[in-house]
Amino acid sequence: MNAREIGLKQAEAAYIAEISERTGQRIESGKHQPNRGKVAERANTQDPLGDVWDKELEPMLKKEPRLKPMTLFEYLQDTYPGKYPQVLRTLQRRVQTWKAIHGPSPEVMFELRHEPGLIGFSDFTQLKEIEITIAGTPFEHLLYHYRLGYSGWQYAHIIQGGESFIALAEGLQNALTACGGVPKQHRTDSLSAAYKNLGGNKALTRLYDELCDHYRMQPTRNNTGIAHENGAIESPHGHLKNRIKQAIYLRGSNDFGSIEEYRLLVDAAVAKLNQQCQQKFDQEREHLQPLPKYRVPDYEILTACVSNRSTVEVRCVLYTVPSRLIGRQLELHLYHDRIVGYLGNHQVVELPRIRVTDSDKRRGRCINYRHVIEGLRRKPRAFIYCTWQQELLPNPAFRERWLELTAQFDLDTAAVLMVEALYIAATQDQEAAVADYLEQALTAQTLNLKQLQQHFRQDCPESLPQLTVTQHDLASYDQLIESQPLQDSPDRTTAPSDSPESSSASDSPPPAAPTYSHARPLGITGTPSYTGAMVLCQIFVGIMRTRDTTPQRSPVATGTHRGSTSQRKKFFQL
Repeated sequence: MNAREIGLKQAEAAYIAEISERTGQRIESGKHQPNRGKVAERANTQDPLGDVWDKELEPMLKKEPRLKPMTLFEYLQDTYPGKYPQVLRTLQRRVQTWKAIHGPSPEVMFELRHEPGLIGFSDFTQLKEIEITIAGTPFEHLLYHYRLGYSGWQYAHIIQGGESFIALAEGLQNALTACGGVPKQHRTDSLSAAYKNLGGNKALTRLYDELCDHYRMQPTRNNTGIAHENGAIESPHGHLKNRIKQAIYLRGSNDFGSIEEYRLLVDAAVAKLNQQCQQKFDQEREHLQPLPKYRVPDYEILTACVSNRSTVEVRCVLYTVPSRLIGRQLELHLYHDRIVGYLGNHQVVELPRIRVTDSDKRRGRCINYRHVIEGLRRKPRAFIYCTWQQELLPNPAFRERWLELTAQFDLDTAAVLMVEALYIAATQDQEAAVADYLEQALTAQTLNLKQLQQHFRQDCPESLPQLTVTQHDLASYDQLIESQPLQDSPDRTTAPSDSPESSSASDSPPPAAPTYSHARPLGITGTPSYTGAMVLCQIFVGIMRTRDTTPQRSPVATGTHRGSTSQRKKFFQL
């Protein structure tokens, strides 16, 4: 007020007095209330729980501290009907205060310090509150999530099926390859794919133990049922799934054309999270162990023999394979999302792995018409009563065409047309074009087998190379059918000069051997010669001459002309 008396303005006087201008105006006008804002003293009110708190409720809490306020309120309503109608909030505050002063101490959470390159975390999680569809079909899957403890670098992998060692091995090895190194420890919760939770001499499964030993990691896990011990991966689950859901909301649709398209969205969400920790990840990468040269097999090996129906059965599911493999023993590698078949060292087939999710069914079928279409084309009427008829039709469009075919044609004709259409779709890879043509032709009622084949006929190239063919002279074959007279051969064997037969034979020329029309040169390569023909004829004639008048030599006469060496004497002639 002294400042105001000397002529200063209200704002200047309030500044000097260290009060607000508004307070100065109230003081000057006489409306100032010095005790404004002071809590008014209330008259003592009676405690609504004074009669029962000390005698009944507190002893109950001391005996069992886990009792909740609602339980105590219901106790009062049952014991004293109508006496304590509006004491629930009072009872909740009273119990909360009592537990803070006299109740048990809650569990303390300690902040942990992670060293670079020391530990990596793995876990599986499920994307809830949103349904992912692939081409309109619900896609049941899990997300494998890996995170480095120090830097927070993350990796996510789509897993089809449940938590299995195959899924763990593939996801973990992909994550280690993506980050370019291996931590010293690997921590999970009590995964049944990694640990024997029902007891046993060794807690680790053999496959998981070999996997960690191959990558020089020490396997660790949190205590069973205490998820917060794995909090370094449990909490980031929510951030990752929130990123994925927001990306889907921004995309405007949860339906994807393929699994690969969905995988790209997940990878983009993970990449944005990793941008926030890139600097720390560069520091941690220097402390990671180097990757081994080879990966551990992340598949299960089975063997199966292909039946005469061109099928194999794997885990209660029937799969078709190419019909050329019938009767062969295949080695099957089971991944979480596919089955790869090998014949020896050659990969011969790759099949999508399916699982029976319907509780009412124990078995399933995975039928590919491309595998058996060649055999079905030879027996098209087998399509009518085939057990796999609906599975042989690749999509709903072909199933509708089949119903239309059976309505316009008899069963035999309809089966021939549908099998031919499937054959064209398989061999020319025109599944959609064949379905469209069938729809148009059936609508116009002009469909027949010939037009179907001509419409999808694969034309030959317009220009073919000109080939020049020279016809040889057919007269060269005459020498094979003509017979020639035998000539005297200089190699003909003569009898010894001192024999009586040789003297008579030398006086007159030998008679010519007769020629037989059925004599042919045999086994002669190249151009046959007349000499060869004469030799064969001479041998044949000698065999056929059964009444020869030439005198036979006696054993004694034959022996006298062996040579100049004297004959050996018998032992009785000595």
